[in-house]
Amino acid sequence: MRRIRKPFVLMNCGMSLDGKISSVGGDSSISCEEELVELHKLRCSFDCILIGIGTLLKDDPLLTVRRVPCENRPKRVIVDTRLRFPTNARMLSSEGEIIVLAGSRYPEEKYSLLEEMGVKVITCREVDGRVDLRDGLVKLSRIGIESILLEGGGELNWSMLSSGLVDEVRVSIAPVILGGRGAKTLVEGDGFAEVSKGIELDLIEYKRVGRDLVLRYRVLRPRDEYLEVTG
Repeated sequence: MRRIRKPFVLMNCGMSLDGKISSVGGDSSISCEEELVELHKLRCSFDCILIGIGTLLKDDPLLTVRRVPCENRPKRVIVDTRLRFPTNARMLSSEGEIIVLAGSRYPEEKYSLLEEMGVKVITCREVDGRVDLRDGLVKLSRIGIESILLEGGGELNWSMLSSGLVDEVRVSIAPVILGGRGAKTLVEGDGFAEVSKGIELDLIEYKRVGRDLVLRYRVLRPRDEYLEVTG
């Protein structure tokens, strides 16, 4: 079985001091303006920006670089197992390539419609009814993607981290506490029953950006540098 080097993946997110990435009302405007400028500089340096369909449906983001000059135009990649991608999404009216990582079972008519609208749909294997993220990264690598900025919600962040697919984590912490049992957190998913089995990190950078505190970590375990290629 052949192996290829995995694209570099940086997970990035703004959150409150208590780890919320949005309020109970769904407001995710947490980071300060200075940090948003830093985010757009970061976007400019990556081959693609990766989100899940949940983030697309909730926030309808453009995922473009706007706050700084940028010659690079990162591809926008959405993990969307059943092709729920809305045909009125704002990103469709902006410049830049859009790629959907879909599962093996989706409506053919939706596939054709998205292709007509200029969206590239890549079919991936499924694991437990969801896109096999390892297969997705293999296929992104095949089209020249070497670096991925992960801007996912808690579920996609969990799936990527627990699968050993994230190399570094960057979080900007705003000086605000949001609370709320239903408010989304940085990482959700099933979680670990024991602390000893958690994702291990090593702090490599910290700085103040505007009012926010930015921390950057290297993932120690689990983290894979290579992906197995089948077929």
